[in-house]
Amino acid sequence: MKPSDTTEVTEEVLPPPPSVIPHDGVGIQVKPEHTSESVKKTTKPKRVPMSRRGFGSKGQKISLLTNHFKVGITNASGHFFHYSVALTYEDGRPVEMKGVGRKIMDKVHETYDTELSGKDFAYDGEKSLFTVGALPHNKLEFTVVLDSVSSNRNTRNGSPDVNGSPNGGDRKRPRRASQSKTFKVEISFAAKIPMQAIASALRGQESENSQEAIRVLDIILRQHAAKQGCLLVRQSFFHDNSRNFTDLGGGVLGCRGFHSSFRATQGGLSLNVDGSTTTIIQPGPLVDFLIANQNARDPFQLDWSKAKRTLKNLRIKVKPSNSEYRIVGLSESPCKEQMFTLKNRGKNGNDDAESIEVTVYDYFVNYRQIELRYSGDLPCINVGKPKRPTYLPIELCFLVSLQRYTKALTVHQRSTLVERSRQKPQEKMTILTDVMKSNNYEADSLLRSCGISISTQFTQVEGRVLSAPRLKAGNGEDLIARNGRWSFNNKKLAEPSKIKNWAAVNFSARCDTKGLCRDIARFGETKGIFIDPPIDVFEENPQFRRAPPMVRVEKMFEQMKPQLPDGPPHFIVCLLPDRKNSDIYGPWKRKCLAEFGIFNQCLAPTRVNDQYIMNVLLKINAKLGGLNSLLAIEPSRNIPLVSKVPTIIFGMDVSHGSPGQSDIPSVAAVVSSRCWPLISRYRASVRTQSPKVEMIDSLFKPVSDDKDLGIVRELLLDFYVSSGQTKPTQIIIFRDGVSESQFNQVLNIELDQIIEACKFLDEKWTPKFTIIIAQKNHHTKFFQAGSQDNVPPGTVIDSKVCHPTHNDFYMCAHAGMIGTTRPTHYHVLLDEIGFSADDMQELIHSLSYVYQRSTTAISIVAPVRYAHLAATQVSQFMKFDDSSETSSSHGSLTSVGGPPVPELPRLHEKVCSSMFFC
Repeated sequence: MKPSDTTEVTEEVLPPPPSVIPHDGVGIQVKPEHTSESVKKTTKPKRVPMSRRGFGSKGQKISLLTNHFKVGITNASGHFFHYSVALTYEDGRPVEMKGVGRKIMDKVHETYDTELSGKDFAYDGEKSLFTVGALPHNKLEFTVVLDSVSSNRNTRNGSPDVNGSPNGGDRKRPRRASQSKTFKVEISFAAKIPMQAIASALRGQESENSQEAIRVLDIILRQHAAKQGCLLVRQSFFHDNSRNFTDLGGGVLGCRGFHSSFRATQGGLSLNVDGSTTTIIQPGPLVDFLIANQNARDPFQLDWSKAKRTLKNLRIKVKPSNSEYRIVGLSESPCKEQMFTLKNRGKNGNDDAESIEVTVYDYFVNYRQIELRYSGDLPCINVGKPKRPTYLPIELCFLVSLQRYTKALTVHQRSTLVERSRQKPQEKMTILTDVMKSNNYEADSLLRSCGISISTQFTQVEGRVLSAPRLKAGNGEDLIARNGRWSFNNKKLAEPSKIKNWAAVNFSARCDTKGLCRDIARFGETKGIFIDPPIDVFEENPQFRRAPPMVRVEKMFEQMKPQLPDGPPHFIVCLLPDRKNSDIYGPWKRKCLAEFGIFNQCLAPTRVNDQYIMNVLLKINAKLGGLNSLLAIEPSRNIPLVSKVPTIIFGMDVSHGSPGQSDIPSVAAVVSSRCWPLISRYRASVRTQSPKVEMIDSLFKPVSDDKDLGIVRELLLDFYVSSGQTKPTQIIIFRDGVSESQFNQVLNIELDQIIEACKFLDEKWTPKFTIIIAQKNHHTKFFQAGSQDNVPPGTVIDSKVCHPTHNDFYMCAHAGMIGTTRPTHYHVLLDEIGFSADDMQELIHSLSYVYQRSTTAISIVAPVRYAHLAATQVSQFMKFDDSSETSSSHGSLTSVGGPPVPELPRLHEKVCSSMFFC
């Protein structure tokens, strides 16, 4: 099939949504009444996302394909029946082992087909089961026996079990029965979901039923993948195929798979299918994984306390029996010393047994005649229970494939994963076409009984390519953006800064520091930046190179102090010894920005050329208060609805700890525009909050009747001062990092805080709000049929694959140079200001061109990118990752039921209003 073949193979029988649903755009169902505070809390209406006002028309039309596949439904009058599933052992204990549920329910389906009236069901792997039409009874109870449970099977008497026997002395007894387990299954009716709810969702009448109905379809696809032996990670599935694996180092593999989810769109129901990646543990010999994971020379160099944490709950197969177990821990003693009680059956085959104490090593070598080459001096693997251990020599243990690696990746692992995951547009289309054919959805009996058919053709959509905004450089000269890029060749910066009182420090980077300073000054002069020679250049004392990062920073400041009698310099260039993620970076930034208020630029130079120095100068100029370029429509006050009325723009983001760092405080950052009518200058305010909490809780923080320590007050006062004693009458908020399920929280929790902060400043002040969510974490991609290139920069799509009624659109503002462009999905939740579709899309497109760190359009509006940068940089002020090994022993960092989250040091007043994050 050619990508351009977009003939649909299914007929959509559901009614299409109306093209435009009129709405006042405010997104409030009931007008609030001014009442007392106590009444307000109970009667305040809930804001809901606004409906679409219209479609954009500006730009050159372009025909595109998207990775949404049309879904037809012929059984829209049927019902899904939802049943609750309870799984227990014979003694009534609940089954809590992951992965066993599907095996149990497969056995139920196989054994009790008649009792289930021959019905197929979709099981979510946990506590929910769905059928098309009802089961014979509202409550059903079954008993099933599984011969082999691929999980933590425990043997008796703590004896090692390699050949599948429960006990070392029972070698002649039939073993199969001893491995079986009996389970009780209780299925109870929970709810009835009309399939018609899907049609309602497509008309924009979303309800709990419609979300549940679409969720059932997703569960059917998950089950479809599970039956193929895939690893399931939310809506993504990964096959056990070595062609999909890429070695990231440290015993970790990147694994390529596919995401699939049903989406209600303007064009009807569609299946969104995209590539996906996860990280898994290198299957094979357990000891090889540990050596790679700890970068050890051999097994005898391993840190076993670290290994114990790493191995807990991993699944292994044991040679030679190929039995599967789950690891619970390690033995206290080495294999040659670890004793256990072995029961030998009587000589006459009777049940009288004598017990003897043997070591695990002797048992395997002498009783089982299994050669052990190196396990004798290493701990054993415990696959039993804490009080009834079952020990196995490590060299007989092999890690099962497709086990997720959930700890934080190193910088090298992360960059390798990103690099190996990239696919050019045509390559991605070919892969997705193949996966749609190989998934063979038409063979799935449940999908057939729902009357669902899924096209294998990419959906055709129409996009529009917006013209790049005009930019201004120094002396009023035009900067022409071509393909989302521009150049300062033979041009000066729009507002160059001056660098007079500055120094350079070198933390042992292999670099000619003085030569680099001369190059920066020489090149800066050509761009209009006046740079004096540095006061001094400080090379790190070699004796401190191996000292802890904090010590190295302190010693550098001690070294500088005698040479700077007039106090700290205004600006410092800092050369770091490591290319990426230098551990000096955080302590250095904290010292400069929080303690002394010194502007600074960190460098990790490898190849220094004019382009590198130009990029460095862009960052330095922005930090020091200059502007590199700005939109031509800013100074001329021609931005619709923004230039005529005082308007502040917020960018909001929350940065969380890496996976595996569950108790590191999250860091919330809000940046705000300043010096209205400009929309190219920003400053930031940053706070810590409870780990993994996405909603920002410090926007409004009243500590007394007249004192608010929240983020918003700080930013509003800065706008007032920097914009000529002007209060904003319009507030535009760009919020990053929230899913659709959190939209209402942004509208009703975060917005309420912002309104309260405004009222706290002036009770009569009622600015208008516009709230836009910016999502990068989605799976919709766009392609040009028959072209190797990505979609052109400025491409916007607001029809066909967008929400049936919500005010959303996709935009690719940037030129995707590598891989396949990921558009940003913008959702306008609230618009009291009253933007037209074209004005909103033009504003967002323009805000992708005001990013001061580069000479390219970026993929998301600059305020959001700045908020992300500010949160990431300030989070490194404090060293949190010491608590990442285990969440149980460091609960003090959470604020729920414990001490408060530690606060970040505040930025020094000299730099707090700057673009320090550039």
